Amino acid sequence: MAKLMSDRFKYELAKELGFAHKVQNGDWGNVTTREAGSLVKAAIRKAQQAMRS
Repeated sequence: MAKLMSDRFKYELAKELGFAHKVQNGDWGNVTTREAGSLVKAAIRKAQQAMRS
């Protein structure tokens, strides 16, 4: 399966959303479903903004 988002991009989004401390070691296992959903929503929002530019 192709990687849709880079780890760096996901980390930056997690940082913006306030849970980067949970994924500092690359382990996304401690992220809640709500946090993961917020990350996806933020990624979609950024992609839409990029398409408008």
